[in-house]
Amino acid sequence: MIPAARPQIGQDERDAVDRVMSSGMLAQGPEVSAFETEFSAIVGGAQCVAVNSGTSALHMAFVAAGIGAGDEVIVPSFSFAATANAVALAGATPVFVDIERDYFSMDPAAVEAAITSRTKAIMPVHLYGHPALMVELSAIAATHDLLVFEDAAQAHAASVNGIPVGKWGIAGSFSFYPTKNMTSGEGGMITTSSDELARVARLLRNQGMERRYENEVVGFNTRMTDIHASIGRVQLTKLAGWTAQRQANAAFFDEHLSGVITPPVAAGSVHVYHQYTIRVVDQDRDAFAAALAERGVGTGVYYPTPIHQLPSFKLDLDLPVTAEVATQALSLPVYPSLTEAERETIVNAVNDVAKAGS
Repeated sequence: MIPAARPQIGQDERDAVDRVMSSGMLAQGPEVSAFETEFSAIVGGAQCVAVNSGTSALHMAFVAAGIGAGDEVIVPSFSFAATANAVALAGATPVFVDIERDYFSMDPAAVEAAITSRTKAIMPVHLYGHPALMVELSAIAATHDLLVFEDAAQAHAASVNGIPVGKWGIAGSFSFYPTKNMTSGEGGMITTSSDELARVARLLRNQGMERRYENEVVGFNTRMTDIHASIGRVQLTKLAGWTAQRQANAAFFDEHLSGVITPPVAAGSVHVYHQYTIRVVDQDRDAFAAALAERGVGTGVYYPTPIHQLPSFKLDLDLPVTAEVATQALSLPVYPSLTEAERETIVNAVNDVAKAGS
């Protein structure tokens, strides 16, 4: 079976962990600081604040910016639950809108229609590694004086018109979960060009303290450890090469797959292919995935239940494109360690299943 995901962990990462373990400095320390400085290079020099997960990065960014009770934040429903959870955890209300089909981005027209007097921010999601429609969404935010937060959990080093994701809004949030394009084992990163937001985020992650026992605000404990940061630092040095290989794998699929809708790339956008997500439109998607599994190809279904329909929110909304795509989207293996033989197996399996069902 070719798995849907295959984390890349090698001797370099093990050596980095051993170095930290031998140092005796395991909690947030010099490795975290170095990781923040080095990650800044892929987000256009933005300030970086490392935390213990991508969800914490989303949550801390909202709290640091003052988003809270009575505020509304517009988000897509076609995403992982953490997108909306972070808004709710900050005390604000997530307002779910529809997406467009090509790039799985929040539909700018739907965003415009959802703005009320309580709307304080919008949060595009750079889903599957393709940037959201940031030019259009940023223009809407500017017109209505709204903050832009970016959920960049899946989009390390993606960009639009040369501007990296994580640099478009007041804050971006990245994840380093094991299956992401790079990992720290677990962890997240807030990126921002705001000195004040960066300072408050650092306070919040450390019980509200900049100096020990001088708690300035009520904070959390969402620090990243030096152990995790050391892994992230090694992975970051490999990210460019891995991204190029993901893009090469995607190009191979673009050229050879048939009978399914392959993921387009918007003009000016750099897609980093956290997932290579096709749409199965002429057959039952779940049956299609089962048939691929029988041929030795693992797949991922992200996300079968839109967030607004989860028990945690359970809202009666009409989001037709979201509903449609949730039954069609199927992610194929695209990670950099795919072999040529595995790529051929994936193509042959998809084409055979598509042909059999046509």
